[in-house]
Amino acid sequence: MRVADTKTELVKYRCTVSMGHSHSHNHSHTPLKGTNLLISIVLNILITVSQVIGGLVSGSLALLSDALHNLTDVISLVISYIANRLSGKKASTNKTFGYKRAELIAAFVNASTLIVIAVLLIIEAIKRFFNPQTIASELVIWLSLFGILANGLSVFLLKNDAKKNINMKSAYAHLLTDMLASIAVLVGGLLMKFYQLFWVDSVLTFLIAVYLVYVGFDLLKNSTRMLMLFTPPEIDIKEVVKEVHKIPTVNKLHHIHVWCLNDEELHLEAHLDFKKDISLSEFNEVLAEVETVLHDKFGINHVNIQPEFNKEDAKDFIVQD
Repeated sequence: MRVADTKTELVKYRCTVSMGHSHSHNHSHTPLKGTNLLISIVLNILITVSQVIGGLVSGSLALLSDALHNLTDVISLVISYIANRLSGKKASTNKTFGYKRAELIAAFVNASTLIVIAVLLIIEAIKRFFNPQTIASELVIWLSLFGILANGLSVFLLKNDAKKNINMKSAYAHLLTDMLASIAVLVGGLLMKFYQLFWVDSVLTFLIAVYLVYVGFDLLKNSTRMLMLFTPPEIDIKEVVKEVHKIPTVNKLHHIHVWCLNDEELHLEAHLDFKKDISLSEFNEVLAEVETVLHDKFGINHVNIQPEFNKEDAKDFIVQD
């Protein structure tokens, strides 16, 4: 998960003073080029369908595993497109966060199914390795060439968006690996055609499936952390407290919660005990300083502070609610 450094690059700082709660920074969402995204989705759907049909006809597991790889990217691209469209919808009384966590749920489901299918492919690849089957290598070659060209075009179309948007950067990376996987399948097809090395198909299937497990596990781990509202690994609560305590009049930051709403919004809520009984206008000034510190040093762009003075409550950093 990319939180601190990446967020500082993506978010333009704008300090707005409010009582207790502040969306302290303006999110600079760069609109994605919907046309390029839709073209990439259509191309990847064509690749997936052709590879599934080709894999079944030719008997190539490598084509089927590459088709699965492409299918995950189709889902990722569709999620990015839907998320981009939904981001324009305002929050409501019964959807106070809007649809910002929808892509996390989709990522969790996608990762879980990806791992299960990849494991099944690994098992089948091992069986095939010891009992190689004749593969229609020419079909494998032509379909892998189609995959290289289509994925290459998708990479070209999304290259500029990948420089501006963190979600598209991820999609761009996946499409690039898709193209490399298709190159591997092409090499396997050539080895089968000219040297009758049909066991290569099983080896390629195994390697692609292992890579899918690696990608799926990483996605599952990150989406689970975010859905469970765990503190991002990049955030050191003790360091956060240390920096906030440097501000004059601040006594103790405690009862702290830090979580990711989605891939772009990092929230902090906490109680802030003061050394003296300050006015609301003085609190506003301190709040602005806290927001600046949290944003500039930790990439936290949503801050909710409850001010306190001589209140009898637990003063631990983390308090079980």
